[in-house]
Amino acid sequence: MFDVQSDQLQSYIDSADKQKSLYRRTLFIVSISQIFGGAGLAAGVTVGALLAQQMLGTDAFAGLPTALFTLGSAGAALFVGGFSQRYGRRIGLTAGFIIGGIGAIGVIVSAIINSIILLFISLLIYGAGTATNLQARYAGTDLANNKQRATAISITMVFTTFGAVAGPNLVNVMGNFAYSIGIPSLAGPFILAAAAYILAGLVLFIMLRPDPLVIARSIEANQKSNDTRASTTREYTEDKRGIIVGAAIMVLTQIVMVAIMTMTPVHMRHHGHDLGAVGLVIGFHIGAMYLPSLITGILVDKFGRIIMAITSGITLLVAGLISAFAPGDSMILLVIALSLLGLGWNFGLISGTALIVDSTEPSTRAKTQGTVDVLIALSGAAGGALSGMIVAGSSYSTLSLVGGILSIVLIPVVVWARQSKK
Repeated sequence: MFDVQSDQLQSYIDSADKQKSLYRRTLFIVSISQIFGGAGLAAGVTVGALLAQQMLGTDAFAGLPTALFTLGSAGAALFVGGFSQRYGRRIGLTAGFIIGGIGAIGVIVSAIINSIILLFISLLIYGAGTATNLQARYAGTDLANNKQRATAISITMVFTTFGAVAGPNLVNVMGNFAYSIGIPSLAGPFILAAAAYILAGLVLFIMLRPDPLVIARSIEANQKSNDTRASTTREYTEDKRGIIVGAAIMVLTQIVMVAIMTMTPVHMRHHGHDLGAVGLVIGFHIGAMYLPSLITGILVDKFGRIIMAITSGITLLVAGLISAFAPGDSMILLVIALSLLGLGWNFGLISGTALIVDSTEPSTRAKTQGTVDVLIALSGAAGGALSGMIVAGSSYSTLSLVGGILSIVLIPVVVWARQSKK
């Protein structure tokens, strides 16, 4: 089932050097897949709202694509988490990326035949790629110790940057390519997404052997057996409070980030910016979501999960305020605001993820991680759906202010967590 023989499992259980070697190899392979995965997720972020606006003829539902592929990612997160728990990371992550690629192909077809229903269904399926891209960050932590976990998460996210930044900046290129072969230009980035997600899945399927989660579970089982024979009283239980706090941090940052990010392209188009300008701003935003990860991981491991979670809330507040009061024609301020929005999300995701890994054990980790990512995806779907309605009913400035204020809720959440440990 896991493509790992019993004698191979035992060799990893017995050798700390082999465990370290597999840890490094896993990080390398997952990082390669993240380059492709990052390119895949950028398509929906950059032109999803614009494609819906064009096909529906209204701004009120421009946030719906983000809501749909984020909602799809919720179901996919549960599927990938459960599949990984049962069959290992390799099979779970491969399946998720391939399904996401199929969804991207569906979006292209829906644009060609101008089918709203197919667009919505395809966006739900496309969301599997987003969920898998996030779930992959956990694979690097399966064999990491407590002081390596945030750094391991951050390494994989740094590599996501290469694809995620390239994707938005290829909007015009892919749009022109799509138009040249008879496909609507706004569907062009989804051609890149389909190829990128499928390649990410193939990389993991071919290279992620032996499976790090399978090895980690075997090591855990061996440790439990040794503790039993030694008559120790060590308990193997999840830290439910840590899971709740970690999930809350990531849910709040996801709502704020998705809501403001979703409507920024529409806001920019209303102020005369072309697709190239939109791609540039979103490129900076996605770069800030992932590129600082290596430093963030080190900071989270050094200064703690709680301090960096508070920093996340403050950064998102500043981003919301700048977005709210920046003139719509100011590229510089929009780049600053969206970069801070991405950075705040980065702080929250890595500190929250580290808390989740700290609070779980290999025997139940993948399933718990999948469940938490469902909540993150659902919160993103809510943020995406409500963002268009808020802007249509009020303004982009109101949306940004609401998002900034909501981010401050992070502070009492993490303060409560710190007090509970005293």
